[in-house]
Amino acid sequence: MHDPRMTDLARLLASHSTALQPGEHVLIEAFDIPDAMVIELVQACRDRGAHPHVALRSNRILRSLVEGGADAQFETVAASDLDRMTRMDAYIGMRGGFNINEMAGVPADRIKAWGSHYMKPVHLKQRVNHTKWCVLRWPTASMAQLAESSTASFEDFYFNVCTLDYAGMAGAAAALTARMNRTDQVHLMGPGDTDLRFSIKDIPAIACTGSHNIPDGECFTAPVRDSINGVIHYNTPSVYQGQSFRNVRLVFKDGRIVEHDAESGGEHLAAIFDTDEGARSVGEFAIGFNPYVREPMMDILFDEKIAGSLHFTPGQAYEDADNGNRSDIHWDLVLIQRPEYGGGQIEFDGEVIRQDGEFVVDDLLPLNAENLVGS
Repeated sequence: MHDPRMTDLARLLASHSTALQPGEHVLIEAFDIPDAMVIELVQACRDRGAHPHVALRSNRILRSLVEGGADAQFETVAASDLDRMTRMDAYIGMRGGFNINEMAGVPADRIKAWGSHYMKPVHLKQRVNHTKWCVLRWPTASMAQLAESSTASFEDFYFNVCTLDYAGMAGAAAALTARMNRTDQVHLMGPGDTDLRFSIKDIPAIACTGSHNIPDGECFTAPVRDSINGVIHYNTPSVYQGQSFRNVRLVFKDGRIVEHDAESGGEHLAAIFDTDEGARSVGEFAIGFNPYVREPMMDILFDEKIAGSLHFTPGQAYEDADNGNRSDIHWDLVLIQRPEYGGGQIEFDGEVIRQDGEFVVDDLLPLNAENLVGS
């Protein structure tokens, strides 16, 4: 049976998210996605005069390839996929999956090698910096379970959050971009012993309102690398490299992670932060404000957009908000500052701009959830 919500989402991706133009080539990479949605997206791209290309992927097959793969294998497939990516004007990545821990147990050295030999050249360097790209998850029963929802209710939530008025959100986010661009010192306080200071001076701020992720709703920049001092205690669970983590706590001195622990998953932290020189530095600071995304579900494309949240990301910086940090990792860890999660505040140059997850200065009030829902 035809689902008109798929048609609406496909049109959003081809128009608002990637703004496809006649004659452009777009790669659709689909991990465990229903054929019907891929077909809808192919048609939406063609409706705009673009040339769709499709790569069908399976997470279980990917696990099999990575866990026993040799560096030479990864380099060969990367060379092939990089050649194709360089020919693309746009990229749409649809990522489904039946098990969020599919990569659990894969040897750490193979995960690292896959990141270094494949993900870094194909995605972090080429796709991110040289295509119009958008990445989104696909609703599955496993995601519904993590969200403590029925499958049908989760699908309703998913399509609501993925097809909201992103153009209206873009207008509201312009003021936050402007504030971040003129800010030097940032002070974060929150639950646990979170008390962190750093500078974002002269590093561009970028509003994300449906152009790179669906769902979307964040504004990101990067900290000046050696300016970070203090403690951040994340209160949102995370899955990274196939492992689950809860309550990760990081201590920074002059921009470097000097201590780390976690309520669960702590035994894996040293390996992650020792991946390379840049893994103990931070490549992104972002503020989340999607009005429909309220609770964590251990899926970072949703969790990093949670209303009243922020993320502070060890690893690779984006080149359009670049502090010079380079790494094979980019781990978005999320701190929610709404009252039910312990509260907290964000200060820009000594002025509180968000308190307990709510923006409190006049120019940023349109980004609060009650205003975005009606935008």
